[in-house]
Amino acid sequence: MIRAIIADDEPAAGIVIRHLVQKSKLPIEIIGVATDGQKALDMIRAKKPELVFLDIQMPRMNGFEIIQAEPHRKYIIVTAYESFQYAQQALRMGAKDILLKPVEYDTFCSSVGRAIGWKFTQNDMTNDILEYIQKNYAQNIEVNQLAKLYYTTASYIARVFKKNMGTSVLAYLHGIRIKNAIDMLENTDFGIKEIAERSGYENLNNFYMHFKKATGYTPAAFRERNLHISDTISIKDLIEGPEDK
Repeated sequence: MIRAIIADDEPAAGIVIRHLVQKSKLPIEIIGVATDGQKALDMIRAKKPELVFLDIQMPRMNGFEIIQAEPHRKYIIVTAYESFQYAQQALRMGAKDILLKPVEYDTFCSSVGRAIGWKFTQNDMTNDILEYIQKNYAQNIEVNQLAKLYYTTASYIARVFKKNMGTSVLAYLHGIRIKNAIDMLENTDFGIKEIAERSGYENLNNFYMHFKKATGYTPAAFRERNLHISDTISIKDLIEGPEDK
């Protein structure tokens, strides 16, 4: 899981980045938001994130000073068009990419890809499995199948994935699938059966079981309540499930 910080003095920018992180279903966890440069630097030094979404023009300390102070972090510059020339200077200082406000979803995903690729952990096989699940979650995926794909044993994959992600392959897979189902329940008119199939569940009872375990509701009850939580709930939340369930 990539730990990330948002450093921007515009609260709306932080909200948009959080929304795009959730929508992308990428294993990124926002661990802090800072609204001025000094707070951002203090937070970076204290929490040591792997990725920072960084505005250039902020009170107390600008983005250039932050990069100079902590040059070994991965920075994505998030800036308005009128500051684009300044952002180019940040690239010369080592920033990985530039996102122009208002940030669009496809551009965001491409930018994260350029900044970190699929290197969400220190283990290459785990990263490959994360990418495979992201692209194929609607298909049948089993640990034995992954073992054949990566020329190793199922027990080895299970052990390495758990060590690097803190959860099992199947728990992570179900988290991705349920997140996708939530998005469709909120934003489409698809029936429950079609949503289940598009999310990778051929068995409707299996879909109901995993959905309720993750959210505390059946899919139909979730849609009826119109909860609209897709922008705030993470894959980690769905893996852990609701409190007091």
